[in-house]
Amino acid sequence: MKRIVTSVAALALATGLATAASAEPFNGPYVGAQAGWNQDDLGTPSTPLGDRAVDRSRDSASGGVFAGYDYKVSPRFVLGAEAGVQFGADDSIVRDNGAARITIDPKRSLDLTARAGYLMTDNTMLYARGGYTNARVQTSVENAGGIRSASANRDGWLVGGGIEHALSDNVSARAEYRYSDLSEGDGKFDRHQALFGIAYRF
Repeated sequence: MKRIVTSVAALALATGLATAASAEPFNGPYVGAQAGWNQDDLGTPSTPLGDRAVDRSRDSASGGVFAGYDYKVSPRFVLGAEAGVQFGADDSIVRDNGAARITIDPKRSLDLTARAGYLMTDNTMLYARGGYTNARVQTSVENAGGIRSASANRDGWLVGGGIEHALSDNVSARAEYRYSDLSEGDGKFDRHQALFGIAYRF
């Protein structure tokens, strides 16, 4: 998955450098950065150390980078693809049940999504997003026998939507909500995000 995200980002950058002179809002390649609020809400997800009853949620800050490509299929409709990587800050979820202390620590997430947008004006677009997400998560269990730790990748899906406004032909700002399901069909591992980003279009 990491290779796919890297390849998409490199392709968008290479295409952008070749077409820099033709930049216009919501058409062509772009790169950007985003940050905002993240909440992980866990029930009893499966882990490399077995199913663990966490039943906790955690609010934290999140930030990352993205690259993508938009294509105007008509004067008002836009289709695009985007790859991104996100990192959290102080986002470990801890549950002490008396017999053991369980820590779930998300390390990073990778996203590969498609989006469809409608231009309300020439400079403002409403859009919906959906696709694949992958999170690297470390699980630690501390009890009388010591500490055990293991990391694994969790595959999931995400949906979301937002609004993006072109500040110029090359620069746009956006606000977006995302919901991700990382449970892999076993237990509960939900993620909610409110993200604000800046993109540079080539």
